[in-house]
Amino acid sequence: MHRRVLTSVFLGLMASSALAETIAIVPVEVTEWKAVYGRIEARDRVPARARIGGTLVELAVSEGDVVTEGQLLATIVDEKLGFQIAAIAAQQQAVSAQLDNAKLELKRGEDLLKQGVTTVQRLDALRTQVDVLAGQIAALDAQAELVQQSQTEGKVLAPAAGRVLDAPVSQGAVVMPGEPVATLSVGGTFLRLAVPERHATALHEGDTILIDGAAASGRLAKVYPLIENGRVVADVEVTGLSDQFIDARVLVRLPVGTHQGLMVPATAVVTRSGLDFVAIEGAAGTVMRAVVPGEAQEIDGVPMVEILSGLVAGDRVMAQAPAAAEHGNE
Repeated sequence: MHRRVLTSVFLGLMASSALAETIAIVPVEVTEWKAVYGRIEARDRVPARARIGGTLVELAVSEGDVVTEGQLLATIVDEKLGFQIAAIAAQQQAVSAQLDNAKLELKRGEDLLKQGVTTVQRLDALRTQVDVLAGQIAALDAQAELVQQSQTEGKVLAPAAGRVLDAPVSQGAVVMPGEPVATLSVGGTFLRLAVPERHATALHEGDTILIDGAAASGRLAKVYPLIENGRVVADVEVTGLSDQFIDARVLVRLPVGTHQGLMVPATAVVTRSGLDFVAIEGAAGTVMRAVVPGEAQEIDGVPMVEILSGLVAGDRVMAQAPAAAEHGNE
């Protein structure tokens, strides 16, 4: 009974093979891939720094927030600036009173000069005093604007649009001028690789880089000439790479060489009892031959599998594994 079942399966296989497409196996150039980890890097890390010293009274962002250019990140207050403005205002009032008095003296001097009571030298001295006091008021006005500008600079704004990577200070802390309040990731992201130096000569700018676990690929944008700790550093441009996690590791595959291999469509390989088979068309009909598959690759949009052993150049393989063979594996 068992022999009859196997015979019916084999006859079904031969019948289906007559309708299946066959391809002649020839050696092709196969790309060798090296799996390495790449690190997601921010194109630019821009610190948002405090321009004045003082107390951080407001921190409007935290790590992970997406900000726009010019958005308020924090507010710093220096109480001494308020006292300086009050002192300048008092000086302005005092000098303004002196200027009003000097203008009255000048007016009296001009009247006395017309009557011939005073001298021209005395009138010139009065004019000079008015000019000096007016200059003092102008200097105080400029000094007040300077202090007011310092107060305005207490608002820390985002220097560019991006994501907040780090906010090392907390509300209520005392910060110094130039101290970073937040660090932003701006300009997008890229992958940075550290490849063993033995593969350095196989890396070429413009090569396609495959990203495992994602339906995406990148382009090798730059290979740095300096080798550090036995590794060559390279940058990969990837479209749409998320900046949610900076410095996260991503598994990628690099083309490091080529060799001649035998490739068959992935649909031609069928698994039975843990062994892999392909259907071979020969003079005596179609037979199933055990093979050892290698790495799967996509060539011209078609999933292909390299056959390490079991096939030779010139074999005619069915592009689609017979359905009967699959039933026979059950």
